[in-house]
Amino acid sequence: MQSNKTGVWVIGALGSLGTTIVAGTRGIARGLSASTGLLTERPELAPLELPALQDLVFGGHDVRRGDLVTAAHDIHRQNGSLGYQLLQELESDLSNISREIRPGTAQGGGDAIEGLAEVPAAHASSRELVESLVRDLEEFRTRHSLARLIVVNLSSTEPPTDWTDAYRDRDALEAALDSTPPGTLRPGLLYTYAAFRAGAAYLNFTPSNSSLCPATESLAAEQQVPFMGNDGKTGETLVKSALAPMFKYRGLTVDSWMGYNLLGNRDGEVLAREENRQSKVESKDSVLSSILGYPLHSHVGIDYVPSLEDRKVAWDFIHFRGFLDYRMSMQFTWHGCDSILAAPVVLDLVRFADVALKRNESGPLLHLASFFKSPVHCEEHDLHAQFHRLTDYLSDSSHGSSSDPKAKH
Repeated sequence: MQSNKTGVWVIGALGSLGTTIVAGTRGIARGLSASTGLLTERPELAPLELPALQDLVFGGHDVRRGDLVTAAHDIHRQNGSLGYQLLQELESDLSNISREIRPGTAQGGGDAIEGLAEVPAAHASSRELVESLVRDLEEFRTRHSLARLIVVNLSSTEPPTDWTDAYRDRDALEAALDSTPPGTLRPGLLYTYAAFRAGAAYLNFTPSNSSLCPATESLAAEQQVPFMGNDGKTGETLVKSALAPMFKYRGLTVDSWMGYNLLGNRDGEVLAREENRQSKVESKDSVLSSILGYPLHSHVGIDYVPSLEDRKVAWDFIHFRGFLDYRMSMQFTWHGCDSILAAPVVLDLVRFADVALKRNESGPLLHLASFFKSPVHCEEHDLHAQFHRLTDYLSDSSHGSSSDPKAKH
């Protein structure tokens, strides 16, 4: 008998963010932690019938060996964002969920990502590899009698993919899966393909542009499943997308906006490679000109600082003109813990995706654009305008117009 539980399959399950999401969800569900930062805990969202946190069942893929108990204690030692008492209470939960983590793939992700892999490759072809990913998802669904399944990509940032190549077309992608060895196609592409094949909603929280592309979106349309992405907006870019409209609203001209980012953890280690960093820079740098409506001198710097661990620091300098073209400046510094900022956003998106699955909504969930730096199929980057998409969706829901099971978004 099928339960009303929702499966959350995390790609990069043993990373700092994946571990924090699992520990935080279980902590809140058991009354051990506050739900601060979760938009979906606001009472006005109750009519959406969001899934209860205790009804989320976790599993995932990772290319490293280990378990969630060890990963969580590593986070505690490094920056204390997961408290020792909480981890003591959750040890059994984390140990049980660790049994649901399967070997993933890093092949084709570039030298930096492939260098993280501790699980040996064991597949003769791309087709064999992707079928094993699909099988992991389907067995997870069956094992827990899941009503719905959501795949969340939290893996390391891949180098950019040029979608003018042969794999833009769905038929060409299918042919490539049959004819090429593992490592030919990006991991993000294979994970997305597997998710849609398994009938799961898909959430790409990474900047990797291999995930949501014409080839995979064609499969999503065939399977009639929803998706969202790209690149979760949690720190400096969140501030940019909220602050830049202020200059536009007041008629102030921004001449230069310089941003410098320092970060640690494995994300920072991977982004220290130029080919991987380019994906992140493109995602972060596209926001300003889109909001302001004109080109400006801008820079996004990203540097790896190992001692920061899971923390990140950003400094932004804004040079702008006011009345009589008089030049003025503004600057701000952002200090944050990467996983603590991102975890509630991922959980909010998972719960919204669950609602979409219940309603048979499919395609890009445009009302969730405010959660991403590069929202798929949405050119609007103004945080306020993006958020209105969500409030409009919620307003429609409260009046029942989105309850039609044939509604598509």
